[in-house]
Amino acid sequence: MIELKNVYKGFGEKEILNGVNARFETGKTNLIIGTSGSGKTVLTKCMVGLIEPDKGEILFDGKNFTTMNAEERKELRQQIGMLFQGSALFDSMNVEQNVMFPLDMFTNFSRKEKLERVNFVLDRVNLNDTNKKFPDEISGGMKKRVGIARAIVLKPKYLFCDEPNSGLDPQTSMLIDKLIHEITIENKMTTVIITHDMNSVMEIGENIVYLADGKNQWEGSNKDLIFSNHKKLNDFIFASEFLQDAKDMRVLEEKGIVDNDRDMKKILKEGGASLVNPNTDKREEN
Repeated sequence: MIELKNVYKGFGEKEILNGVNARFETGKTNLIIGTSGSGKTVLTKCMVGLIEPDKGEILFDGKNFTTMNAEERKELRQQIGMLFQGSALFDSMNVEQNVMFPLDMFTNFSRKEKLERVNFVLDRVNLNDTNKKFPDEISGGMKKRVGIARAIVLKPKYLFCDEPNSGLDPQTSMLIDKLIHEITIENKMTTVIITHDMNSVMEIGENIVYLADGKNQWEGSNKDLIFSNHKKLNDFIFASEFLQDAKDMRVLEEKGIVDNDRDMKKILKEGGASLVNPNTDKREEN
């Protein structure tokens, strides 16, 4: 688990983070959402030590990262995996070399042990027989999966993902979401994802932190999100009339007013008469 306690960060006179408090739970996909400029990236950089917060505590399973010395930070960073927005693969290295890079940097494994681990994680992300391909020979979705394989090759306790679905089509985005979610559960990792993708929010948002004006304005699950009356959050997530209607329909489903197992073709033929769940007591709803 990662805990943030009263984290502040500013640049000059501009305050970016203004007392952020949040918890990111182990074994769950924890999402950070918010408008551009809300402080998501700055917060994440503070969490991994790329920039120092002005004030506050960042606790990794109870250990305060902000007070650690250089050696302690180095040890902790070896337990952190990073999936970058653009995958950040080395163009001059093939897939196998890219995934092996952290093992070369931080372990004393033999060549055989490294290759076994590389092949294991590539198999896990469904990239068999791609070892010798170079980044410019594979698709955007495959690059993301190579990035995931590299991020988990050291068996990290913590995984940070920056816009993992950026530039991907909707179907590939869903596959990446599902993969990250499965790997998080399998490896009992604390996964933190920065995203603007509302499909990700609704599909894998087990714990969501909404940032605005330098603070976490709301925290909850994707189901909590459906019933939230937080105006800023709703204006951000359900910005269009279509998405607002989708939210309203999901609320009706969750309350059992509308049948979740409906046949839309049949409903349209009947003029909407079968849309309402016949087991719903209308008098109760009124």
